[in-house]
Amino acid sequence: MRSRLRLLLPLVLLVALSLDFPTSGTAQPPTPSPAPPPAADEPQKTVLFAAGQEGYHTFRIPSLLVTPQGTLLAFCEGRKKGSGDSGDIDLVYKRSTDGGKTWGPLQVLWDEGANTCGNPCPVVERQSGTIWLLMTHNLGSDTEAAIVSGKSRGSRTVWITSSRDDGRTWSPPREITAAVKKPEWSWYATGPGVGIQLRSGRLLIPCDHKADGGKTRRSHVIYSDDGGKTWHLGGSTGPDCNECQAVELSDGTILLNIRTYRPQHFRRLIARSRDGGKTFSEPVEDPALVDPVCQASLIRLSERGDELLFSNPASTRRQRLTVRLSPDGGKTWPHARLLHEGPAAYSCLAVLPDGTCACLYEAGTQHPYQTLTFARFSRRWLTQP
Repeated sequence: MRSRLRLLLPLVLLVALSLDFPTSGTAQPPTPSPAPPPAADEPQKTVLFAAGQEGYHTFRIPSLLVTPQGTLLAFCEGRKKGSGDSGDIDLVYKRSTDGGKTWGPLQVLWDEGANTCGNPCPVVERQSGTIWLLMTHNLGSDTEAAIVSGKSRGSRTVWITSSRDDGRTWSPPREITAAVKKPEWSWYATGPGVGIQLRSGRLLIPCDHKADGGKTRRSHVIYSDDGGKTWHLGGSTGPDCNECQAVELSDGTILLNIRTYRPQHFRRLIARSRDGGKTFSEPVEDPALVDPVCQASLIRLSERGDELLFSNPASTRRQRLTVRLSPDGGKTWPHARLLHEGPAAYSCLAVLPDGTCACLYEAGTQHPYQTLTFARFSRRWLTQP
């Protein structure tokens, strides 16, 4: 028995040492493991407009604006009888006074019976606080193809309305076609998306047009130097361009980000203006911005610096709605996060007064035009690796 104990004692001592018992004093609790880093805030999503609801077959063409009082205005086209671009289409909107957490009821801003009212593109005039909304109109029986070919009964016209009470009420729409559209142009579109106010005070709205039976497709801008009272035709760029969005960089350059029809390229085009939008450079491709021939959104993240936000379906098909951040005025796009994996198309970005980012975008599970979804997300989520 003693010989067995002699053999067991070294083994017991070895086990005791391996357990790392304290040699003196009160036993100490184990050292806690470091806490994992907090996860990035996931986007908060709300279906704001749904196909087949609120008296409309389909909702399309989103526009999102933050007013000087911090109210969110979500504009879109309410398409009565189908999802197509022509027919009975109203311009509708909803308001949120709590940063997009809750929304008021759908309101009809412009209804011209069976005609087409759409392409919302709002801009805020800082000095007066007036919200200007640029829009387009055509007979509901006229398709884009008929207008472009010159076989339509009517033409595509440009209109404007304004609100001086934070988007609660709007002035009667006023036509400005003669001031901003050349006689030889057939098709015309304002935005869609948002306009900007330059540091000079100039209001600038991105647009596009067609001529020569559709052979000419170019992007252009219109502007106002008197707070929105009168409007003038600015510079254009092309060819093979249409829907675009604009930002003013810190050096005063206006950057125009453009949808293109160039075959087999599937990239966004970029043009620049150094004279306040009166002229633009020839467009060049941005190799980082894959695009399926679709509208996209571009805004500045803040008034300081050149951080830009960009959203589009980052694919050769209308899917994978992606938000990107550029720290250097669009030279590079190192940050990108997927907002919606499935079918998606048009979008519009905004930045809330507290710095939260927001996006109103077309998305669905079977096709892109099932909903207009509103998403809130942080800069932290966007830049998280």
